[in-house]
Amino acid sequence: MTAARMTTPVRASELEGRAWLNTGGEQLDLNALRGKIVVLDFWSFCCINCLHVLDELRPLEEQYSDVLVTVGVHSPKFEHEADPDALAAAVDRYEITHPVLDDPGLKTWDAYTARAWPTLVVLDPEGYIVAHLSGEGHVQGLESLVAELVAEHEAKGTLHRGDGPYVPRPRPEGDLRFPGKVVALPDGSFMVSDTGHHRLVQLEADLTTVRGTIGSGTRGWADGPRDAARFNEPQGIAVLPQELRSQLGYDLVVADTVNHRLRGVDLGSGSVRTIAGNGVQRLLDDARARGVDPNAITEGDPLSVALSSPWDVVWSQTADALVVAMAGTHQLFSFDPRSGELAVLAGTGDEGLRDGAADSSWFAQPSGLAQAEDGTVWVADSESSALRRVRFTDDGAVAAVDSAVGLGLFDFGFRDGPAEQARLQHCLGVTVLPDGSVAVADTYNGAVRRYDPATDEVTTLTRGLAEPSDVLLDTSQDEPVLVVVETNAHRLVRVAVPKQAQTVDEGAAQMQRKRTPVAPGELELTVRFAAPSGQKLDTRWGDPTQLKVSSSPEDALAAGDGTARGLTRTLRIADGVTEGVLHITARAAACDGSPDGEIPEHAACHLYQQDWGIPFTVDPAADSSLTLELRGLD
Repeated sequence: MTAARMTTPVRASELEGRAWLNTGGEQLDLNALRGKIVVLDFWSFCCINCLHVLDELRPLEEQYSDVLVTVGVHSPKFEHEADPDALAAAVDRYEITHPVLDDPGLKTWDAYTARAWPTLVVLDPEGYIVAHLSGEGHVQGLESLVAELVAEHEAKGTLHRGDGPYVPRPRPEGDLRFPGKVVALPDGSFMVSDTGHHRLVQLEADLTTVRGTIGSGTRGWADGPRDAARFNEPQGIAVLPQELRSQLGYDLVVADTVNHRLRGVDLGSGSVRTIAGNGVQRLLDDARARGVDPNAITEGDPLSVALSSPWDVVWSQTADALVVAMAGTHQLFSFDPRSGELAVLAGTGDEGLRDGAADSSWFAQPSGLAQAEDGTVWVADSESSALRRVRFTDDGAVAAVDSAVGLGLFDFGFRDGPAEQARLQHCLGVTVLPDGSVAVADTYNGAVRRYDPATDEVTTLTRGLAEPSDVLLDTSQDEPVLVVVETNAHRLVRVAVPKQAQTVDEGAAQMQRKRTPVAPGELELTVRFAAPSGQKLDTRWGDPTQLKVSSSPEDALAAGDGTARGLTRTLRIADGVTEGVLHITARAAACDGSPDGEIPEHAACHLYQQDWGIPFTVDPAADSSLTLELRGLD
């Protein structure tokens, strides 16, 4: 397998930021890393793709622990992510076992010309950049490249074996560790996904006394009895309707997020079984590259279907099925546990905020679900900081998706008032109140907010919470009370619903990442790609390259959007547009074979792809061209 390397290595820039984590207080620099292969992982802790890369890198880090050092460069998107305490909590929550540079000013991000989360940059033991990659799914190519660099630099005498600079942080003790979601059980107790301990915890009505646990507490995947079963960062939990529990033999459905599976749990015995998902992450672009409809689920056995980071799950009476927030593919799925049928309920798989029909709508990391009395499913759409609404027809099909609060991927803030002006910041949980209004766990604002459909206004119920990730209406009390999962405080708390909510206006904000200036009118887009050494473009069936372009807002482009072959495109910025975001996906297919020769009949072929979300601002003095690099490892 060939590794695609930069043809002209470039000396790496120094690593600059506010502070280092996971180093025991030591301030690292490139000189301290000399002699090691270094993978710079540019990430933000809100980003599901970044979380996927953390898990992809774990086996590689373990295999090459004496020669490879991963450095996580945390480059925040949201204001809250620039809080050093919030970052430290995220490093603990995701069990990151490598040094992390806190880069709130994006100094190192800019020095390495990162354009997307996640971005991976590989440095050789002499401090030269040898690869620069965007997106996830590069681990196989990285394995090849690391093996090649080990052999090369061991022969040169420039590879230094031994321990790296990672120093683990102390772990907090307690019954819960970064809990994620909660549901009320029929007997008045509560089931919590104890995400940081990789298990479920049943709490008494006082929210502190532990009645029992389900799962061994060790990261992994295993079905079986309560003490032997294993989860991997479980999140959402749904209680099945009473008539289905005896029929199916389990009572709860759990979104086992990092295992990419749905699990069934029998409350009586505590036994756990896998009911959907094969443990392989669903990658929509792989299907598109094969000419297969990525939203067509043809497998009859739900255990053969690939899922992607299911984050929450709720029973829909209208759909007569479970609705699953498939955060990894930015979609909603449905799952009928009686027949085992899985289907895409809404969302194309494109990341963003777009309302409309089920098969044309966009979501952005949906992470919280709740059903209203009229059958509407409310969605906390975290990356767009939006509260979305899914309406159904009488026969259970999705009638439409619309947004109650939120503008898009890069707009957020803390502002109450009319919904069109209100702002949230990376909301993760949602519940419906008795009057039909909706309470939202506004996670990065540390608040619980309320949206009232009757007035189309947003108010604040409470604030000062430590990353609330879920909120649940507790009907056991005389007055409406909310149970809030306060994730970074490792606890659940009750919050009364005040008769008079607060009104807060701390302003609207946009992501601090630099916008790319572009000229008004026509913009020439070019994506440069050269097949790695030993490969050639696969032209046997025509042009093997493709560009997919869209924008936020949708009407920011007057021409040039859509999907077509080729890596060049003339775009036209619409008149009157001053800023927006270009969503660009570039693909190229190459096969083993000499660039000057024929491709052998049974040659191995490889797909190279990168995705960019490029915020832009229109400037008459700017260039009328935009050039991107499509690089890959295989």
